[in-house]
Amino acid sequence: MMDFRMDTFVTVCQYLNYTKAAEILHITQPAVSQHIHYLENYYGTKLFVYEKKKMMLTQAGDMLYRAAVTMKHDIRYLQESLRDFAMRKERLIFGATLTIGEFVIAEQLRDYLNCFPNAEIRMMIGNTRELLDKLHLGEIDFALVEGNFSKKEYDYLTFSQERFIPVCGWDYCFSHNPEKLEDLLSERLIVREIGSGTREIMEKNFEYRNLAIGDFRNTIEISGMTAIKNMVEYNCGITFLYEAVVKRELKSGILREIELADFQISHDFTFIWNRGSVFSENYREIFKLLHT
Repeated sequence: MMDFRMDTFVTVCQYLNYTKAAEILHITQPAVSQHIHYLENYYGTKLFVYEKKKMMLTQAGDMLYRAAVTMKHDIRYLQESLRDFAMRKERLIFGATLTIGEFVIAEQLRDYLNCFPNAEIRMMIGNTRELLDKLHLGEIDFALVEGNFSKKEYDYLTFSQERFIPVCGWDYCFSHNPEKLEDLLSERLIVREIGSGTREIMEKNFEYRNLAIGDFRNTIEISGMTAIKNMVEYNCGITFLYEAVVKRELKSGILREIELADFQISHDFTFIWNRGSVFSENYREIFKLLHT
């Protein structure tokens, strides 16, 4: 069980407001202040400062916050693991970005369920930023992400490396046969929403070539991956997706890869969890089971 004062500290960090923390915890504001003062004396450092009347974590406070969140999650994980052990159950509570959750992980989960038929599985779909927040708050045990993250804050293993390719409908007609990326600028580009991992990798690779989404003749923004594939199938434009997302469509001849001489991109899908967790070995074992 985590010290009640540490629980108060975590709540204050989340809202950066003593009054709101007191309200959430159903205690008085002086009690909140007393808990924080105790921790500052115990650790011998200031945990919060005020800048222009705005409450902020100090560097030491941020370090303690990250450790406290990991600790809080580990306690919950231990409680549930002990319960599951008694009931002879396995559990996977994790997050995955849309591409991984919808088009990559199903086969691995099938194999996992073959090993553990009574497993409890909860998978949350979100973009990388949302999943990092859930990890930070201890709402999930680990995440499979395609976007960028701070390697200082998380432990991680590379789950797979996936090709990122331009695709079009099987009978899509180009005005002239494209050979390099700039040859596609006269086409309509269909893209994911801002914040998605797919869009992020596309924009970064465009930027590397001194290009941007706005350089294309026209753009359509769609948040659903299936809808994007349908639009491309109906020759409404071209798009850039992970090969894993369009594997079936490429194989069946519904879509085709646009082969370019100057666009050979691969990107890591990564298995991550909170750095310093006492259950790191458990997560490594889960990684091995899913990865194989």
